Amino acid sequence: MKTGLVLEGGGLRGLFTTGILDAMLDEGVTVDGMIGVSAGALFGCNYKSRQKGRALRYNVMLKDNTDYMGWRTFFKTGEIVSNEFSYHIVPFEIDKVDCETFKENPMEFWMVATDIERGTAVFHQMKEVNHYELDWMRASASMPVVSKPVCLDGKKMLDGGIINSIPLKDFQQMGYERNIVILTQPLGYFKKPTKLRWLFNMKYRKTFPKVAEMMAHRHEMYNAQLRYLMEQEKLGNTLLIYPEKPLGIGRTELNETKMRAVHSHGYNLGRTMMPKIKAFLQQ
Repeated sequence: MKTGLVLEGGGLRGLFTTGILDAMLDEGVTVDGMIGVSAGALFGCNYKSRQKGRALRYNVMLKDNTDYMGWRTFFKTGEIVSNEFSYHIVPFEIDKVDCETFKENPMEFWMVATDIERGTAVFHQMKEVNHYELDWMRASASMPVVSKPVCLDGKKMLDGGIINSIPLKDFQQMGYERNIVILTQPLGYFKKPTKLRWLFNMKYRKTFPKVAEMMAHRHEMYNAQLRYLMEQEKLGNTLLIYPEKPLGIGRTELNETKMRAVHSHGYNLGRTMMPKIKAFLQQ
């Protein structure tokens, strides 16, 4: 029975996820495969390369760098997360990804992006770390409105969370039967209809109407996926891990105190839940 990790996005809320993963790295806990959406892909890669603390480290290091991420970056580059600096300089020059360990680790690593012309999810397996593969990661994490579409392999793509925020069902269909799902919102959270429908319509109605349509109904997709998670948890084949309370950090909020607190929340919860995590994976 193949075991998997399913990682939700959420921008800097994803540091909660890295805390859980860092606790698993401490204990040498492994799974057969992992699928990440948006920040789940950005931060999940460090689990495959076995680099504990890397995600927190480079975000703290670069918190005041306008070449990295945030509204100052957006007004400077037109992207809320810079393209070249964040995806091609940081991982190879500033805080290097362990490319060899990533490649040699047999765990499969999948990412989800959204094809914004067809309105469908795109699944991509990342087997090694190079500029091409990191552009797939960028596609998975390119938030609408504040990011430009990523063009790869004849597709125009944005954030995977637009169409498939928590792809447990898809991972099950790929053969992963026992899964740990790490969420970045507390238990009981359900998404409400967006108040920015007017903005998505203004931005995409003429160029990529599927995006405007998907964003209008995103809460329905997300809440249906939450209900599915709960059904699978009752069946015993899914272990849900989620924050004990709202994390109190914005998607691109580079406040060091908040970042460290979110990571610590995840790490401490991971340590507390470790016996349950190990028992679940060994069943």
